[in-house]
Amino acid sequence: MSIALLMNNVMTENQFLPKADVSVSVETLTQKDENEVLAFLTERPIHTVCMVGFIRDNGLESQLNRGTFYGCRNSEGRLEGVALIGHTTLIEVRSDRALKEFALIAQICSNTFMIMGEEERIDQFWNHYADDGREISIVCRELLFELRNPVKVRAELSGFRQATMADLDLIAPVHAAMAEAESGINPLAVDPEGFCKRVARRISKGRVWVMVEDNQLIFKADVQADTPDVIYLEGIYVSPARRGQGIGRRCLAQLTRELLKRTKMICVLVNEDNERAHSFYRLSNFKLRDYYTTTFLAPPATVAN
Repeated sequence: MSIALLMNNVMTENQFLPKADVSVSVETLTQKDENEVLAFLTERPIHTVCMVGFIRDNGLESQLNRGTFYGCRNSEGRLEGVALIGHTTLIEVRSDRALKEFALIAQICSNTFMIMGEEERIDQFWNHYADDGREISIVCRELLFELRNPVKVRAELSGFRQATMADLDLIAPVHAAMAEAESGINPLAVDPEGFCKRVARRISKGRVWVMVEDNQLIFKADVQADTPDVIYLEGIYVSPARRGQGIGRRCLAQLTRELLKRTKMICVLVNEDNERAHSFYRLSNFKLRDYYTTTFLAPPATVAN
């Protein structure tokens, strides 16, 4: 039999073979899925630190996550994606079809405020979401910096310490102002009780570090997510009156040396337009790792009666 005839017979037979099932399905994740989900997410620890942080702090099922964790599985039952969809929407996928499924769920989530992820993935996400989704308020391109080797501390600052509840009234308005500068929304104005409870909880967990002088906040840094692989810092603040004096870098160096005793790396996200902050982190030995997009959504439109 000729090769051409043989190939024709194989192609004819293949028309009647069952096609591979490449379908996917999405499910709400529960506590029984936790080990599997953490194993999936920690394959790329720096990109999934926030989700892993939520799970380690609160579990997969908790109102404290301010959203719902979903898993996307293929027809063989393997995870192709995990997403937290809610106030903060975070997505980690291994396939475009998983990304599409999560975008469709996010479209109908009424309380989504922020969608954050790697620049390329978020661009793909909007291809599935934007036509029927909510109106965009602000889009920020951000730089992901990582630190593995902190700068040497010349002498420890005696006033640098973990925050206590007595510092709440100093910390909350500063943190709220920083959030407003990024998102356009002041959380103290829209949800003062809830915001203060969240700040207080972070303080109670030993996640906020400060320097206070004469009842003035000089420096602040928050550990948003704390995992064995990565610690994610946010809300890093230096009092305008003390900027350019090196005190911020000294506080950050002291903090990062302490944190790197229990994790492999530290990361921060910095707005692309904040060149002064870029210099601050580079002088503190942070290295550029990737580019992110953070999108803030406008509140849902109200329908007039």
